[in-house]
Amino acid sequence: MAFIADFGVFLVSVMFISLSGVLLPGPLFAVTIEKAAKNRAAGVMIALGHGVVEFPLMFLIFFVLSEFEIPLYVQYTIGLVGGAALMLMGFQTFKNKNKSETKQVSSSQESLLAGIRTTAFNPGFLLWWLTVGTALVLNAKLFGLAGFSIFAGVHWSMDFIWYTAVAFLIYRSHKFWTKKVHMAILLFCVGILIGFGAYFFGSSLWHLLGMIG
Repeated sequence: MAFIADFGVFLVSVMFISLSGVLLPGPLFAVTIEKAAKNRAAGVMIALGHGVVEFPLMFLIFFVLSEFEIPLYVQYTIGLVGGAALMLMGFQTFKNKNKSETKQVSSSQESLLAGIRTTAFNPGFLLWWLTVGTALVLNAKLFGLAGFSIFAGVHWSMDFIWYTAVAFLIYRSHKFWTKKVHMAILLFCVGILIGFGAYFFGSSLWHLLGMIG
């Protein structure tokens, strides 16, 4: 009974820690807004794309990375490369803004790929798993592989519920958007991608130069 109670407390803590990250606006949230205006299934597909990257990473940490200490230069390199990728995605979105206005349908495959791409190149996501996420995985290890698998499912379900709900609300309301509103939302998404990218790129470069100096 004590084991079940401890596992229950751990899962509740996982839910709250996961939500604290999910609810903060970030690159994946921006992409969800962009895709959801044209596709009612965008949230589901983006969450699935997110899971395509996140589940293998969680199990990689469980079986391999949790045994080692991740060097700081590796973390900074992830921030540098990921930050540059996010900025590039933001500039590409801005460059294609007129195409986005005229294109009325966004396929589920596009949303799935957007979820995979944005997750894989988001340094905040990767660094979270190498720090806070790894600590959670180490705690999950106490409950064995079955307990860890439940933990992984619960964590991802927070992403699934949030992005599905956001996409549903966006899709239901997009018909009332004017061109100005649509452009403002698109620029908001571009700003998030470039802003997050610039932050991770700049801070990582600063720390790498400090290590070299």
